[in-house]
Amino acid sequence: MQTDVPRPILKGKKALVVGIANEHSIAYGCARAFREVGADLALTYLNEKAKPHVAPLASELEAAMLLPLDVARPGELEAVFDRITREWGRLDILVHSIAFAPREDLQGGLLNCSAAGFSVAMDISCHSFIRMALLAAPLMKEGGTLFAMSYHGAQKVVPNYNVMGPVKAALEAVCRYLAYELGPRKIRVHAISPGPLKTRAAGGLKDFDRMLNDAVQRSPIGELVDIMDVGFTCAFLATPFARRLTGQTVYVDGGADIMA
Repeated sequence: MQTDVPRPILKGKKALVVGIANEHSIAYGCARAFREVGADLALTYLNEKAKPHVAPLASELEAAMLLPLDVARPGELEAVFDRITREWGRLDILVHSIAFAPREDLQGGLLNCSAAGFSVAMDISCHSFIRMALLAAPLMKEGGTLFAMSYHGAQKVVPNYNVMGPVKAALEAVCRYLAYELGPRKIRVHAISPGPLKTRAAGGLKDFDRMLNDAVQRSPIGELVDIMDVGFTCAFLATPFARRLTGQTVYVDGGADIMA
């Protein structure tokens, strides 16, 4: 994917991007866009199995830090922010791009979703963003921007999205309430709602290829978005150009969300 390199309007800003699994990840698009406009990066990887896929990307992006982070493991999230505090002493941008539901609960329909599966999906996909915000806010001494990744299935029923629909709806509400609570500290919060993208996480959704085809047909632009479209949207929202915007669910879907 070739992009015209903009001027480094985020030069010197410190960005933590959580959720890179490989070069197709939305989080990678965000990290790459931030880097292209001058930000310094801290990246995370889920576990040792994932590290070989993420480490080359971190090297390519000249990331200052590459840290393990499984939000379900006690202490790992705190360790990430401890390291950022020691190395940087501040943070300007945070991207939360992680989601998970047990496969049997994701593919079995909402009626059949177990309480345990719903709890896991909500904790990892939603509540972990609140925990990150709590740790990030003290480091955003001069303000900052927080991002969480959502999907149109939070607002409208998307067949086969199942339990993730209510979970992403909760995540969007969390973004609005955090925007309210953190606004006096000049910290802005947005939910980003991309159109369907061919990521590893999307592979767990039934009939995902149909969702891609539907997105092209519904979009006024008639094209799928890519991870750099999402990344540069986040980069824009993190700049002073967007300093009066907060609490929004921002669609990056070629206009598909406006269609009846």
